[in-house]
Amino acid sequence: MRIIRGELKSRRFSIPKNFPSRPTTDFAKEGLFNLLENKYSLYDLDILDLCAGTGNISFEFMSREAGRVTSVDKEYNCIKFIRNTASEFKIDGNMEIVKMDIIQYLKKTNKTFDIIFSDPPYDVKFHEQIEQVVFERNLLRKNGVLIIEHSKYTKLEGLPHFDNLRPYGNVHFSFFKNIEE
Repeated sequence: MRIIRGELKSRRFSIPKNFPSRPTTDFAKEGLFNLLENKYSLYDLDILDLCAGTGNISFEFMSREAGRVTSVDKEYNCIKFIRNTASEFKIDGNMEIVKMDIIQYLKKTNKTFDIIFSDPPYDVKFHEQIEQVVFERNLLRKNGVLIIEHSKYTKLEGLPHFDNLRPYGNVHFSFFKNIEE
């Protein structure tokens, strides 16, 4: 895997065999970040990366000087990998890396975020619960956005805060925002 743009551009990192996570493809990641950079200033934000897995998305935000990134995953090997890679890239000072179930994290955190990105395993069925807890607890700041990555078989368009869907091959990103904005 590689970092596409920013301070860490072209840095590569390899995940170990049998890693318990599926990374977002470079094609989908590039499409997502092109869209985000055209809509938002990514500079100096608070980002939450749920089901962070390899840290691929977290590292891309850090490379673009997003500010502070919180990476949450329940898998020990994912957390260890993110910590080691962040240290290797010398960006660990602006990252908080948390080993916890993401729904529990959302229910307990007192923080708010500019962007919340979630990439749960495609076969799990808690995509809707992520949206529900984020908006019930007001975890997004004004003009904030929740992005949930999922397969083409997961349909989230009927959820209350759904804004739009962006497909990149087999990877789909659903965007959510406060209705009153």
